[in-house]
Amino acid sequence: MLTSKQRARLRAMANTLHDTVLIGKEGITDAVIAQAEEVLEKHELIKIKLLETSMLTPREAQGILCEELDAEPVQCIGTKIVIFRVAREPDNRHINPNA
Repeated sequence: MLTSKQRARLRAMANTLHDTVLIGKEGITDAVIAQAEEVLEKHELIKIKLLETSMLTPREAQGILCEELDAEPVQCIGTKIVIFRVAREPDNRHINPNA
């Protein structure tokens, strides 16, 4: 569980990120989960965009993704979602949320 201070730091870091995962009218499919898993492992902090055709609300999508990927919710504004998870491989860890 992230503290509010950690979440604020991660939000600031996510501000400059581009959308790396898109969720469209199909919703959260296995392909979306696999793509998010891959990006999370490499970058730890990702920004996801829900397209207007998606039948999910951003909060619903964030909850599903965080549960499926064992990640922490960071931010949900408009159609953008930011989630964080420490990389499983020690070599891929480059964000220290406690700093």
